[in-house]
Parts: sequence; C-alpha cells; structure tokens
Amino acid sequence: MAANPSSFASSSPSPPLNRNSLTRAPSLLFSRTSSLKPPLSNDSQRVSIVRSHDINSSYGGQSMESVDSSYGASRAPSLSSSPSSSSAIDFLTLCHRLKTTKRKGWINHGIKGAESIADHMYHMSLMALIAGDIPGVNRERCIKMAIVHDIAEAIVGDITPWDGVPKEEKSRREQAALSEMCKVLGGLPAEEIQELWSEYENNSSLEANLVKDFDKVEMILQALEYETEHGKVLDEFFLSTAGKFQTETGKQWAAEITSRRNSIMKKKHG
Repeated sequence: MAANPSSFASSSPSPPLNRNSLTRAPSLLFSRTSSLKPPLSNDSQRVSIVRSHDINSSYGGQSMESVDSSYGASRAPSLSSSPSSSSAIDFLTLCHRLKTTKRKGWINHGIKGAESIADHMYHMSLMALIAGDIPGVNRERCIKMAIVHDIAEAIVGDITPWDGVPKEEKSRREQAALSEMCKVLGGLPAEEIQELWSEYENNSSLEANLVKDFDKVEMILQALEYETEHGKVLDEFFLSTAGKFQTETGKQWAAEITSRRNSIMKKKHG
C-alpha cells in the first residue's frame, strides 16, 4: 500500500505493545537457556548453549561456537519494564558485531572500507527522521524499526540475495537469532524489538512499507557513492530494486538518486 508523503503524523503516539502478538516461547520470559556474546578475549570463559542441536540447525547447520561466550547463564532475564544493567550491557556487547560486520554485497564487489551493518541501519534511521510527513505513519516507530530491522545479523551475518539462501530460510535463521538475543536482554524492550522486527519482516504496516523502501533507497544511494569513489559500475543494485518501491517517498527518493546517477554517467561518457 503506497503511502502519501504530504503528511507524517509525527505527533501520533507509538501503538502500545501487544504482548499476545509475540510468538515467543514461555521459557523466554522465565529462564535463560543460552548465553550469547561475541568473544571478548582469549581467556573468556565460554558457556555452551543448551539445545545446541536445535540452535545449530536454526543457523543453517553452522557451529554456534563463534557466538558462545561468557554470559552468566544462571542469570534469568528481568521481568520488569527495563532490563537489568548487566543484561543491557550483555546485549549491547553482542550488538557490537553490527559495527564490525561489513555488508557482504559490497565486499563481493571489491569495495574497500565497505559500510557495516550498523552504518546501513543508522543511515536508514536518518532517512526516517528527515522524511516528509505521511498520514497514518508514526515517525518514531519508523526510526525504531530502522534501528532494529537487521539486528539479528549480529549473529547470522549479512545474508544477501546472491547467497542462494531461500527467503523463508533466511527469515527462520534470523528469527532464531533474534529470540536468543532477546533472551539476553529481557524486559519490555526485548518484546518491543521482537514486535518491530516481525512487523518489518512481514511488511505488515505503513511504517514497515516505508522502512522497507528506505532499505532499498539506502542501498542504491550507497551504490552510487561507491561508483563515484571507486570507479565501479554497480548496475545490479539498481536493477534489483527498480519498480519495487511501495511508497511515494521511496519512489521519489529513488528517482532522484537514479537521475543523479544518469547525469554522472552522461558526463563521464561524454
């Protein structure tokens, strides 16, 4: 459903969390069944993950050894509205990988100093912040959704369309990873992250429509920047997104990027 860019309803409050809409196992709220954290040092105590067979299967048979680490497995997640300080820092440390993991599409094209997953999400958050008003769309919710939409990639990495992983399998791996991350965090923030991620994944709201468009807009804008900086021709990124924008804002921004690219190409080739 295309959104109208004439008004953004930034003052409308975020919808209340619907705990019943979250498909989470009861154990998520009452016990920590795994301990996830990127390795901090060579001498970090490593904690094996319970249900290792199921979790390894969730990530396509890859070993979870790379994400086992020194979380306190005996500590249950907080049931209060806010996570404990310890749980918050554990979660943020796990999310550090988003800053260090490069976007694979650029790596595959030989881009040096490619953007990270966190770079991508931050740029999308700025788009949500500065976009024009759209009736019925909550700006704050769009910003939050942009921040968390790729958060599971802290564990599963950046799975691109060129990796040959079916969309359903990619979603399954990311959902399993997100559930583990939210067990680390606990509290209502974990529920909100789950809800925002699912809404984006299912493209089930005007906010999701817009943020999905920002995901594509950010990619082609980055492609244009890399073409200019590195002398590359990155046609496939533009071709893969052409005609797939759902909102007027997405269509207009994509058209502006494409117009600028065409002008650069015209000057370059005389």
